Formats: sequence, C-alpha cells, structure tokens
Amino acid sequence: MNSPLPGDYIDIHTHDSRPVPGVFAVENIMAHENRDPATISAPVFTTGIHPWHLDRNNSGALLAYIRGIASSPNLIAFGEAGFDKLRGPSHEIQLAVFAEQVKIAGEFGKPLVIHCVKAWNELQEAHRDLKPETPWLVHGFRGKKDLALQLIKRGMYISFWFDFVVRPESSGLLKSLPPERMFLETDGADADIRDIYEKVSADLGLSVDKLKEQISANYRGLFIKKRML
Repeated sequence: MNSPLPGDYIDIHTHDSRPVPGVFAVENIMAHENRDPATISAPVFTTGIHPWHLDRNNSGALLAYIRGIASSPNLIAFGEAGFDKLRGPSHEIQLAVFAEQVKIAGEFGKPLVIHCVKAWNELQEAHRDLKPETPWLVHGFRGKKDLALQLIKRGMYISFWFDFVVRPESSGLLKSLPPERMFLETDGADADIRDIYEKVSADLGLSVDKLKEQISANYRGLFIKKRML
C-alpha cells in the first residue's frame, strides 16, 4: 500500500517511523545514511542530500546513492535538499549539489523536499535560476506570512515545523494561507501527528475529518497525479 487510505493522518516528513494504525508516514532517508529502502517500515519514502552531511569530498558518492535508488516504486520525492547558513559547507558547494538534485527530480518527474535555514533569498534565487520541472515542498516551515506567500506564489507547498504549528502564535499564519498548499509533519520528533491535526483543524475552523480530506487531496495532487500522467 503506497497511497494513503481515506481517513488516514498523513505525516509528510519523518525519520525512523514506526507503524501506527491510521497514520500514513513518509520516511525521509538521508543519502549519507546509505540505508536500504527495503528496511523501512513506512509505505513510501523520500531521499536526498541534507546540507549538514555534505562536503566537497562526499558529494559524488551521495549523488550516486540517490541515483541508485531513484527508480524505487515507493520513492515519491527527492530531498530533503537545500540550504543552511548555520551548518554545512560553503554556499557554492550546497548550491552545486542542490542543483544536481533539482535535475534528478526533473528527470524522474518527482517533487523535491526542501530544507532551508536562514537562506530564503538563496532558495528563491535558485528556484528562479534553475527553473525546476517539478514542484517543491518546503518542510519544517516556521517563518512569517509574507515569506510563506512568496513561496506559494512560486508554486511551492509548505509543511509546518511540528513545534511551531502547535503554538498559539501560528494560528494567524495558518488562517492566511491556502489550505491546498499545506502539509503537516513530525520530522521524527517525539510528537503525535494526530495532536497536530487537532490543533490545526481548530485554527482553521474545520473538523479533523475535513482537514484529513484536504491534506489527502493535497497529497494526491502533488505525488500521485504526477506519477499517473
């Protein structure tokens, strides 16, 4: 089963997931982990080169790993990939490897999951210059409304940082964004995706079931529809 069932909670980005009834988890495999996708318990996964674990000497091996599993039927997207000004190699190295992952995502017709820390201008410049063929999903978002709308205007989707989205101050942001561009995640933390849905549904004035339907539709539109074309 590599698609969510009606009524599932979708955890769009997690690590080392464990099966939970009614929760459809998307496992992220970082290339430096060199894991065999057959060993994960989640029904689907993404894979990419995280900037924290990148340097000038290992980029070739990491890209080879991604290409080696790129044809897996349970791979729904590439990434997380992106930019981090607080940790990782120089921007030049991050950009070069990021551009390669954008290229691979285009070749296989799958979205790219984005990691971005204090490099939003660089991310938007990369989107403009690289002209990606597939959509981007920004994971772990905890920024301002204006930034979120800029990303959405570029056709991106947003998954909210699990700790940020349950705070009261996130409510205004959630209400201001189009729900068809929204996802929720745990990022492998000690958080329950069901609790996150409860809080977000209250913010949006929706029932949990309606929020499930919306995010399930978002999932189908981003991941399944494109594979069927």
